[in-house]
Amino acid sequence: MTASPPAASSSRLGFLRQTARLAGAYWNSEDKWKVRGQTAVLFLLTVVQVMLAVWINYWSRDLFDALENRQFDLFLKLIGAFVLIFILTVGVTALHLQVKRWLQLGWRKWLTERVIGHWMARGHHYQLLFTPGEHDNPDGRIADDIRIATETAVALAHTLVYSLLILGSFVDILLSVTGSAPVPGTSVVVPGYMVLAAFGYAGVGTVLGLILGRPLIETTNHLQTAEASFRFGLAHARENSESIAMLRGESNERQQASHLFKDVEQGWNRQTFAYTWIVAFSTGYGTLLPVFPILVAAPQFISGTMTLGVLMQAAQAFQKLTSALSWPIDNLGEMAKCRASADRVLSIFDDLLKLEHAVALPETHRIEIERSDRSALVIRDLSLADSEGRVLLENFNAEFHRGEHVLIGGDPTVTVALFKAVGGLWPWGRGRIELPQGQATMFLPQRPFLPNGTLEFVLSYPLPPRAHSAAQLQHALECAGLAWLAPRLQQTDSWDRILPLRAQQRLAFARLLLQRPCWIFIEEATDALAPKDELCLMEMLQREFPNATIITISFHPGLEPLHQRKLVLNRVRGERRLDDLDGSRVASRESA
Repeated sequence: MTASPPAASSSRLGFLRQTARLAGAYWNSEDKWKVRGQTAVLFLLTVVQVMLAVWINYWSRDLFDALENRQFDLFLKLIGAFVLIFILTVGVTALHLQVKRWLQLGWRKWLTERVIGHWMARGHHYQLLFTPGEHDNPDGRIADDIRIATETAVALAHTLVYSLLILGSFVDILLSVTGSAPVPGTSVVVPGYMVLAAFGYAGVGTVLGLILGRPLIETTNHLQTAEASFRFGLAHARENSESIAMLRGESNERQQASHLFKDVEQGWNRQTFAYTWIVAFSTGYGTLLPVFPILVAAPQFISGTMTLGVLMQAAQAFQKLTSALSWPIDNLGEMAKCRASADRVLSIFDDLLKLEHAVALPETHRIEIERSDRSALVIRDLSLADSEGRVLLENFNAEFHRGEHVLIGGDPTVTVALFKAVGGLWPWGRGRIELPQGQATMFLPQRPFLPNGTLEFVLSYPLPPRAHSAAQLQHALECAGLAWLAPRLQQTDSWDRILPLRAQQRLAFARLLLQRPCWIFIEEATDALAPKDELCLMEMLQREFPNATIITISFHPGLEPLHQRKLVLNRVRGERRLDDLDGSRVASRESA
């Protein structure tokens, strides 16, 4: 999948084109010869399946003729031929299943890696939260919808090719074995009447099926969306179980879950109603299918122009032909499911491409971040906006030098946006941010990320386990006030759920002590601590990092003595002030 910018608002209209783009990219990927080889083998095995179906059709004719003529020797030979057909059919079907599943898994793996690659690139997973579009529950789209779209698409492609080959093969069989027949009571001769009857039977069935099954696509899409929202709601409650328990919010969560499940229930009932018409019609259609061709061809058999074997061969060929012609009806539900899932995958992929396209815009339309040889963080002509384009800050210029301790306060919306912009997570705005080259940088958000795993893994993240010695790990925990966790370094747990927020914030500082960055950005990462503990932790940080630059976003005035200067940022038309913390004003001006 290339990262070309998507056309505005044409993605849904170009659904088939975009689906072909996703599939075509895989068949032209770095493993294209392997993929094409598997596809060719799958096609050849499908051809063999059709050849076996044709063989069994002719075998059936010979069997019934042998029974009609009481030819026991021929009957025994046909039994031997059937054993061979049986062995080949089982073997080809098993091999076909293996190759098809290899192809399905390969496509799913490739597409999953591409979407996750875009999702986890340069903070897109965070920026997507603020981007308009249809990309809710990205985890569900990646885990479930990619699976459904790829597996179903390969299965549908196989059955379609099989049906087309069956169509060509059994049209010829029907024409050769039934020929022409007069209309009863008249002298009119209808050439290929069984073929015409098969097309008519399948055509009427297709039209009625499409009319009756039209609501199925909409109801399936609605149900899948409702199911995804229900799963997300339950996962959100699980992730915030401590807060919900402390607030006694269980009844509200039950109501919310019940409300979300009502959408599932409504979607299920609507889909059930749509399925009822399809199932009722399909049952009647399938029940009539074995009988209808015998009734049509019976006059020829009764008149003696057709043997019993030819009659049964024609009936089987008729069923094969109508089944091939009925492919759209038989696969209507699968097509609806594939369409809904592929649509959800394309939505998130298109929105990720839009984010990448925004980064690729000229510098005047984006925030440019680059590394410089200076040992300072330089911000030039920076303007920040929210995700909807409302300006938060304009023409901001500042320099932060190595070893400085700067406190940033003011409007939380502006300060947090500045924090994200320096971290490369906030693309909305314009200007230039220069970071010092070759100097490690680390950001401490308000709520640290604690992956599942051993405590050693959590402390070392994103470095691999064993990156630090046991003594280093224990020292970091002691400095952060978490010495009581040292005996649990090799224990595995969900640390973000079993530890209170204040302990999680201390754990982030322990991780900081292990990684030893030169530039430290802190976003309210001590606000869960008591004021005394907060001061102790910040003092420890300054002792351990005497030469590091520490830029702190906090609204606690008690931290001012630990910083050399303070920057107050407010929204546009508010005051922006840079002060020395001895009280004298260094610079003051109003935003434009």
